[in-house]
Amino acid sequence: MEDLKFSSLRNDVQEIIDLIGHKQFEEAHIKLFAASDFLDELIDLSEADEDLIEISKYQVLLNQLQVKINAALQN
Repeated sequence: MEDLKFSSLRNDVQEIIDLIGHKQFEEAHIKLFAASDFLDELIDLSEADEDLIEISKYQVLLNQLQVKINAALQN
């Protein structure tokens, strides 16, 4: 898999983190949803074990960010 795809995902995750830092939780939630969709596409297209390992790292990170966003939106 191209590093470009992971680079794009890395940029999206950083943007989500920045939005959380600026307390723009609704926008972060929307961006997280889009990043999760992209991650699902990567899972469907991936065949190499190295790619699946990298994808799983992003899955964990996105899940943690989702928990953080949900907690902030409930307050």
